[in-house]
Amino acid sequence: MLQRLGFPSVGRHRRFVTAIAIDAVGSGVFMPVSVLYFLVATDLSLVQVGAAISLASLVSLPVGPLLGGLVDRVGAKPVLLAGNALQCVGFAAYLLVDSFAALTAWTVAVTVGRTAFWGSYGNIVAAISAPGERETWFGFLGALRNVGFAIGGLASGAAITIGTSSAYATVVVVNAVSYAVALVLLLAVPPVPPTHHADEPGSWGVVLRDGPYRVLWTSQLLFAIAMMVLNFAIPVYATNLLDLPGWVTGAVFTLNTLMIGLGQGLVVRAMTGARRWRVLVLGHLLFVASYVVLLAAAASAVARPVALAAAVVLLGSVVYTLGELVGGPVHGALSAEAAPDHLRGRYLSLIQLAWNLASTVAPVCFAWLLDRGAAPLWLVLAAVSLLGAVVAARLPAVLPLAAARVTNRADDDAGTVLEV
Repeated sequence: MLQRLGFPSVGRHRRFVTAIAIDAVGSGVFMPVSVLYFLVATDLSLVQVGAAISLASLVSLPVGPLLGGLVDRVGAKPVLLAGNALQCVGFAAYLLVDSFAALTAWTVAVTVGRTAFWGSYGNIVAAISAPGERETWFGFLGALRNVGFAIGGLASGAAITIGTSSAYATVVVVNAVSYAVALVLLLAVPPVPPTHHADEPGSWGVVLRDGPYRVLWTSQLLFAIAMMVLNFAIPVYATNLLDLPGWVTGAVFTLNTLMIGLGQGLVVRAMTGARRWRVLVLGHLLFVASYVVLLAAAASAVARPVALAAAVVLLGSVVYTLGELVGGPVHGALSAEAAPDHLRGRYLSLIQLAWNLASTVAPVCFAWLLDRGAAPLWLVLAAVSLLGAVVAARLPAVLPLAAARVTNRADDDAGTVLEV
């Protein structure tokens, strides 16, 4: 079945894949109710909860590069396990949070744990897959997490419907347990051994002087900003600016989940033979096209009927998801392969930093633009993604791997692949 959808065979890696799926379901349960839980379980105001989450994200930003060096020195597996364990403890501690300071402190712990997990995750994926099939693996695991989020989201909907403090506490417990179960499964993952080169002086200097990778990092940052639109811009735009019913936002997320869960493998398979940089350019241009469609929804909402504006928003969301389907796997594969093996932890920590920066800046910037209307939001985002297309078009001139074709076929000469 997986092969028919364009996904890899997971036989040797079933424990790792199962851990990722369980982790995603737990996260999907908690994410939709995260703010609501603290409002119900504590005496904190909405502003205080939002400030604590933003402050924790800001404080945690420098941690990513530090953890990248740790991955190179001790290997990816210990950092991955520590990240999962820290998130498990942090979410369990949320059951006892009753003040702004406690919420901030434990959210820092959870954020650091998440950064550790994602900072080592790419190293593991690169180790279990061979060059040539990494788009397939990054695409598959991304789709799997998306489906897990959706399943968890359905469960969280029940908690929101019940609305009691016990229901919300159950969500937190389920999330903490999911991290514990995933941790047990991940213990079976063979270590990705570090190399002695990682301890050589000046390693960070090598990373920071890598001009071609800086271009790739810039492309990743612009892509990550676009990836924040689904969670932070579209729901507020549809509900507050267009005054559309709540089911529209739910339908947007459902469409996104179904398209990624069922279509990611097929899209990666369809990329076979395409130049990587051209795929990235296409991803950014699809984002631009989606913003144009979403902007048109504002005119549709004024003209009425509501059904027309809702249909336009859903169409824009479909085009947006196509950009995610196209660009995500190639960015993941290229970021891992363009990094030298002995410094991959440091290199990928910079990619994680791009995502953390986007998630820190996007909510505030999107809110500021939304406050000024539909045109400022979508035109600025279109400009950001156009810049992303320009940067991606420059990649083959500085990074030969970006000019390579997507093969979706393992390179038999690539060396040993880690069995998980």
